[in-house]
Amino acid sequence: MAEESQKGDNSVIQEITKKFRLSLSVVSFVIITLFAVIIRYLFEPLSDYLSFFPNTSVTFIIGIVFFLTLLGLFLFLRISKQVIRIIKDYSNRLEKILNITSDLREEVYGDILLEKIADAAKSITRSAAASILMLDKDKLVFKIAKGEKAAGLTGTLVERGKGIAGWVAENGRPLRISDVTKDSRFDPGIDVLSGSEVQSVLCVPLKTRSGIIGVLELLNAKKGHPYRGRDEEIIMYLAEQAAISIIKTQFVEDQKNYEIHITEMLLEAIDFHIPEKKGHSRRVARYGNIIAKSLDMSEEEKKRLYFASLLHDVGFLKIHSDNSFKKEEFMKHPIVGYEMIMPINFYSDIAPFILYHHERYDGFGYPSKLKGESIPLEARIIAIAEAFDAMVSETSYRVPLSLSLALEELKRNAGTQFDPELVNLFVDDLELQYQKDILP
Repeated sequence: MAEESQKGDNSVIQEITKKFRLSLSVVSFVIITLFAVIIRYLFEPLSDYLSFFPNTSVTFIIGIVFFLTLLGLFLFLRISKQVIRIIKDYSNRLEKILNITSDLREEVYGDILLEKIADAAKSITRSAAASILMLDKDKLVFKIAKGEKAAGLTGTLVERGKGIAGWVAENGRPLRISDVTKDSRFDPGIDVLSGSEVQSVLCVPLKTRSGIIGVLELLNAKKGHPYRGRDEEIIMYLAEQAAISIIKTQFVEDQKNYEIHITEMLLEAIDFHIPEKKGHSRRVARYGNIIAKSLDMSEEEKKRLYFASLLHDVGFLKIHSDNSFKKEEFMKHPIVGYEMIMPINFYSDIAPFILYHHERYDGFGYPSKLKGESIPLEARIIAIAEAFDAMVSETSYRVPLSLSLALEELKRNAGTQFDPELVNLFVDDLELQYQKDILP
């Protein structure tokens, strides 16, 4: 038996309404019966109309009244308990799903997000198995499979329109089946999900404004009960929130992908534009990371520093290569780089570090003559890392210095050109841990 939902129905309200109607019917029956009995024996003119009631003693009448009252009270209490249980169960599920959707909105990793969605759906419906299939052109791909024998299903392709999952993906409507043996759309191959014979299925689409992106499928509600309307409603709500979160994580992952590829393209362009500085930006990023670790910077802060280090010289791309080492043109590259990077959303937060990486700690740098800690921390780190690489690199525009001389030069300029605390951290780390590992 299969049930396709009508959008807008609320099975919980309908179920509660039915219970209350039954309760009202019981109470009405008891009241009407009592009323008829009382009239039969107290109002003689109407007794002929109620002659079907037998003649009996007042004691017996009182006994009937008492019995009917108790029966009505019992049925009313029983129905009330069922209603309370339904409301409590639904309330608990709503509370759980609100907590889950809040967690889903904060997740930025796609694979972890899908795991959380499947686990949540399986837990809420008390299902034996769960799976998420995502659309890839005209096929569905098992991305997540939860169940006793589900491990081998990940990556398996399913034709769109084939089986229950395929039907839901094709039609964009949820499907609830209490007995799969009576539904021709069921594909027996899915039995492997739960490791046992599939009895009931609940499958809902993962849908956004642009269309279907996948399906969420649940198998075998525990204790042998079929999936109910309220199971479908709450999973549909979860699926709607899940689809939004999936699209968001895909956007974040695409943005990261664009960021990485654009950064690589810019680095290659910088190296081609100024061959003398080839590899300089990557080395500056490595040296900067040494200081970041010593400062115990957060992963997000390290990431910003890393990309700022890689792109700190991007401004040279707009300066003719023949003029790159002329002082007047050279001093323009932080501003030019800032103007290039600032309009790009995923680079905008690192733009100030690029702008100020040639400021001096004593306030005599450029372009803004910032002083001390008014210079962003990341810019102060890049200044040290860049100066060190310029001194020791064989591909630099000057004769390379030895490690010891380069470190002495940094210490000599600590407090004037460089932040003295950062210089001490960098020098100590290089001397103790990184001398053999990171030098170019």
